Amino acid sequence: MSENIIYCYSGSGHCLNMAKSIAKALGDTDIVMMRSFPAVTNTQGAKRVGFIFSCMAGGLPGDVESYVKSIQIAPGTYKFAVEQYAGYLGCGMRKIDDIVNLDYWTGISNHSTAIWLMPHKLTIPPTTPKMAQKRIDKKAAEVAKNVLAGVRSEKRPPKQPVFELMSKGLAKTNVKRVKTFAANDKCVGCGTCEKVCPRNNIQLVGGKPSFGTNCIGCLSCVQMCPTQALNIGTITEKRERFPNPTITADELTKKVIHID
Repeated sequence: MSENIIYCYSGSGHCLNMAKSIAKALGDTDIVMMRSFPAVTNTQGAKRVGFIFSCMAGGLPGDVESYVKSIQIAPGTYKFAVEQYAGYLGCGMRKIDDIVNLDYWTGISNHSTAIWLMPHKLTIPPTTPKMAQKRIDKKAAEVAKNVLAGVRSEKRPPKQPVFELMSKGLAKTNVKRVKTFAANDKCVGCGTCEKVCPRNNIQLVGGKPSFGTNCIGCLSCVQMCPTQALNIGTITEKRERFPNPTITADELTKKVIHID
């Protein structure tokens, strides 16, 4: 068992990028991905357990809430969490706090990867991709320092009941939105979209992606496509993608990443 375990959900690589930066500062850390049921649920023996995730429609991504409920954490273990969001914290942090009783929590606004809603440059505060990466690096260093020092947050995360209602409607929205997903003539049939889909909702048929209805709206397929061939109707055709440049599709789909 590593000294530190970080559970991470990452759709386009930014949360994984932050998790790796924090892990490097902590040392001896297993990053356990939560894009599917986590490969490690028993954290007995770990000194610190962290959670790094994105805000999705005001709540937690996919099945993260149920995954966190399956994790066993020994009494006395230091627990922390970091959320990346576009303009608001949402209710996800409170949900995790309700389950594990966090010692320390914080958030950071980052470029939005929900390009069906808005161009990422409209994220609050507006930043360039280079500036966004600098902010991630700075925040990761701050979090690692606080975690090593055992800092404890003075207040619990806010409940955010409005975002609780918003997140409950996400499933219906995703079923409607996925019907508009399509690949244009830039598609080279590489299969990246099929590989990064956390719900196995995409299959290559005749060299082109075919989409099912089991979509959680992470948009990994749209963001990670190397030729920017996937679009959501016509909304995203001229919108810049924003995957994290340091994270590959192969890395995003690993179950556990160990950092010494």
